Formats: sequence, structure tokens, C-alpha cells
Amino acid sequence: MPTNLPNLLTWLRIVLIPLFLAVYFMPDYWLSGPHKDVVATAMFAVAALTDWLDGYLARSLNQTSAFGAFLDPVADKLMVAAALILLVGLQRADAIIAVIIIGREITISALREWMAKVGQSRSVAVSFIGKLKTTFQMIAILLLLYNGILLGVDTARVGTALIYAAALLTLWSMGYYLHRALPWLSGKTQ
Repeated sequence: MPTNLPNLLTWLRIVLIPLFLAVYFMPDYWLSGPHKDVVATAMFAVAALTDWLDGYLARSLNQTSAFGAFLDPVADKLMVAAALILLVGLQRADAIIAVIIIGREITISALREWMAKVGQSRSVAVSFIGKLKTTFQMIAILLLLYNGILLGVDTARVGTALIYAAALLTLWSMGYYLHRALPWLSGKTQ
């Protein structure tokens, strides 16, 4: 396991997950409801920033590694899944949205692993639609965690609209990746 700054940032994201969740289990006399939302939002924002930063640093410092390529998407998916499950528990997101987004992540991860085994990983490389889905998803989660008025904007209302848009983009991107892999999935190529 290479120890470098990008991998340390990825590990930080993983360590933040139980801390992020623990915020909502603190007694109210330690941290009140609205303060829990602010702290959790800040922690998720740090995690989202490290997601971008670790990839940028790995490329710019020439510190990419197979381990980092494995760990980074795992950390991302764990953080998003934890946030979505938390939001469902807080009744700020519908369970079907969490199922769609988490289910897509599991499906596409398995698809990418299988496509790599058949030597076709480039066929399901990250696309623009996948990046757009991730952007909508991250912003929506931040807004739903904040759950208040910020600069005159009702973050719950905007976050709800964005999480539904993210779910639609999630289905679209899953369809895109499955369509790209269809020749290998159907056995029509050798």
C-alpha cells in the first residue's frame, strides 16, 4: 500500500464517515439540531473536496497507484451511501432515491470489474454524464444536510429537486454504461 498524500486524503475520507454519522448521535446538549446540520455539512464538504483533491494531486505529483485507483472510488461510494442512508433516516430524502443511487453504484462497480477482466475497462470509463450525476448528487447531499435557509435559498427544497435530478442522471448514466458494455455482456464479441 503506497503511502502518499493522495492516498492519505482518501483514507481521511474513509475516517470521516463514522465521525460524520456520529454528529447526529450526539446529545442535543453537546450540539443542537441545526448545529449538527452545519457540522455534518462541513464534514461532507471536506470529504467532497478531498475526493477532487486526491485525484488532482495523484496526477499532478505523479503519485497514481493501483491501490489508490481501487481505494478512491470505494471511499466515494461509502461516503455517498452513508450520507444517503442518513438523509433517509432524517426524512430528508426518499428511500427510493437512495436505492437508485446506491444500487447504480454497486451495479456499475461490478460492471467495471467484469469489463476489466475481459480487457474492456476503457469501454466503461467515467463519462461526462457520470461526472454530471456526481456533481448534482454532491450538491444535493450538501444542501439536504444543511436543511435550512442559506443566503435566502431554501436548501431543503433545492436539495430535493437536485437529488431527484441526480437520480434521473443516475439511471441515465447506468443505462449509458450498460449499453456500452452490451456487446460483451451479450457475448457477441470475442
